[in-house]
Amino acid sequence: MTDLHRGIPVREPAQTALDDTILPFEVKALDLRGRIVRLGPAVDAILSGHDYPLPVAKLLGEAIVLAVMLGSALKFNGRFILQTQSDGPVRMLVVDFTSPDKVRACASFDAERVSAAMAAGQTEPGRLLGKGHLAMTIDQGPDMSRYQGLVPLEGKDLEHAAHEYFLRSEQIPTRVRLVVAEEFRGGENGARRRWRAGGILLQFLPKSAERARAADLDPGDAPPGTETHSLPEDEAWVEGRSLVATVGDIELIDPALSSERLAYRLFHERGVRVFRSTPVQARCSCSRQSVETMLRSFPQEDRDDMIENGKITVKCEFCSSTYVFAPDEIATTDAALS
Repeated sequence: MTDLHRGIPVREPAQTALDDTILPFEVKALDLRGRIVRLGPAVDAILSGHDYPLPVAKLLGEAIVLAVMLGSALKFNGRFILQTQSDGPVRMLVVDFTSPDKVRACASFDAERVSAAMAAGQTEPGRLLGKGHLAMTIDQGPDMSRYQGLVPLEGKDLEHAAHEYFLRSEQIPTRVRLVVAEEFRGGENGARRRWRAGGILLQFLPKSAERARAADLDPGDAPPGTETHSLPEDEAWVEGRSLVATVGDIELIDPALSSERLAYRLFHERGVRVFRSTPVQARCSCSRQSVETMLRSFPQEDRDDMIENGKITVKCEFCSSTYVFAPDEIATTDAALS
């Protein structure tokens, strides 16, 4: 079928759910654009490949969804790197998304503090992260400058940090939902758990400059009693964010609910247009050659310090692959290049 007024194909939303996909969509009547991310085997491969405690794995899963959601907006071949550094039990999260479809991730945490938090039932994302900052870096390649945006982590979750980033850096009204959970399925060898994750991003992008106006940010150092600048929210944005707020966690990870069906549930009354979905795969960019190149870039003294039991061993923190080199192998290659 076709919408005769606009010449846009019209069809029923897909019934079959597809994992490891990013679905862009548009609600033209409300000046809204967004993306729905659905991750299954990709996030399971990353999280299952590490022996992280449950709350650490869930937190890293949320970071993966957020990075995929934002990195997939790149209009060029490059990398989007999301990284947290904070004073909480989970000291660092790193997610590396290489456009158009590759993602890898790892976490660094204090095992004793995480165990104590689990024993006390204090595993909320904000408590695990603590205070610090979230950095989002766009790497366009060796011949281009990097762009980096920073937002403070103030004891709250990644959703809050994303909202603050878009408010302060982009000044785009934005809502983000992130969900990670384990799915248990029976099999011949008993129940097996699999990680699932999903998320939705919604942004208000009106063409009218007047409707795109935003209130001034709090200056922070204004005298007490100073009246802050405020603007009423656009009714279209109020409607859009209110609809997103109705999405249940299970809807974002339900393997029986397609992303198209979810978009239709939310916005069918206003009309929603979906675009071609793109796949996501868990794949690390490390290789023996890249590790060897890295080692050869170190001074000989540093390489000598890395020798244990007569060999140099390097383990990739992202995929846990281990690369072993004989010292003379690196030294010979280095000498040949000098």
